[in-house]
Amino acid sequence: MPNKTKCVHIYAALMKRFSAAVVAFALAAPTADAELPTLFDAHVHLHMGEDSLRAYEQQQKEQLLQVGGIGAMWFGGPNQALAGQPKKIREGNDGIIALAAKNPKVIPIGTVHPYDGKAALAELERIASKGIKVLKIHPHTQKFDPDDSRVLTLAHRAGELGVIVLMDNAHILPGDSEKLFNLALKAPQTKFIFAHLGALNFRFWNILKAARTAEGLFGENIYFDISATVELIAGSPIQEEFVWTIRNVGVEHVLLGSDHPQYSLKQNVDALERLPLTEGEKAKIRYDNARALFGLR
Repeated sequence: MPNKTKCVHIYAALMKRFSAAVVAFALAAPTADAELPTLFDAHVHLHMGEDSLRAYEQQQKEQLLQVGGIGAMWFGGPNQALAGQPKKIREGNDGIIALAAKNPKVIPIGTVHPYDGKAALAELERIASKGIKVLKIHPHTQKFDPDDSRVLTLAHRAGELGVIVLMDNAHILPGDSEKLFNLALKAPQTKFIFAHLGALNFRFWNILKAARTAEGLFGENIYFDISATVELIAGSPIQEEFVWTIRNVGVEHVLLGSDHPQYSLKQNVDALERLPLTEGEKAKIRYDNARALFGLR
């Protein structure tokens, strides 16, 4: 039987090896946070301001999503920003600006109505001076025609101010995608985000691959978010065509979004994961493209 001193030395050596193994395993094993990709949600409706933001944050916490930032807009749904309501529009814009000032992860998205003419331009200039970098206008809910000259005037001014124009592109209205394409061609110095990538009319946007071959025609100023659309299409018979379209419009021009509260971010993230894109392509869509477009860290 080994003496007591020898047993103590053997035990100490074994414990030292065990401790070293535990430390090595702890260093190698990713933390829960490290396993979660950083996400940017480019399409969030906060109809009720602070209350909506807290509900959104609670949902992400419960669903274990690591959200690095959100593009938040105040109008849509029950809060329409119609023509002839400059006071309501100004109050809504001030509300989202104030909310963003208290919440660093929020990129505030303002709005105007193109048919308000000079008043719309003045409000655009005012909110741009307060830090607004994205303007959301919605042909369907705000009841305007993207072909109207007042829309083009507004888009030109936004480009001059460095403001990105976000427009609905769920193809609810006839000629939706075609009109938006022509608007972007007429305002090549303005960056546009067309929300939902045409929805179930996404095939139209493959025209961008052809447009890029025409010298001086297309200025690479069109971006898309795939909010809601990706959840509708992932796992469907047209999934492969959707992935083909994402690659044709340029993966670097595609952003993740939720269209909260109509859809959750998790629905969109899970759907994106089901698409047969590479992990590098998904990483760009989840966060990297928003980082480049919005100047995020």
